[in-house]
Amino acid sequence: MQFIIKALDGEGMLEKRLEVRHLHFEGIERILDHVICAGAILDEDGKIKGSLLVMEYADRKELDEYLADEIYVKEHVWETIEVETMTVAILDGEKTKLWPSFPGQAGK
Repeated sequence: MQFIIKALDGEGMLEKRLEVRHLHFEGIERILDHVICAGAILDEDGKIKGSLLVMEYADRKELDEYLADEIYVKEHVWETIEVETMTVAILDGEKTKLWPSFPGQAGK
């Protein structure tokens, strides 16, 4: 399953984010095979205010295991986390194996 994770930082957490950022990247390095794309969400001034990740796991339980071990969660950098399932149909300008068949859309 593919998931979108939108995680917004708590107020005043930029310093803490930067302090543990190297640990976040070390953790991401260990799970790169699950990452479709990822990056920082910026505010109007170009300062980091959160993260957006598109990830692939067998199920929500596996995703939750990643989140439980994520340093930004452990250190309370991310204040709100929204998770949605999705289907990646185009990646890097190329149709994926899911194109044009989408779950729940049989016959369309």
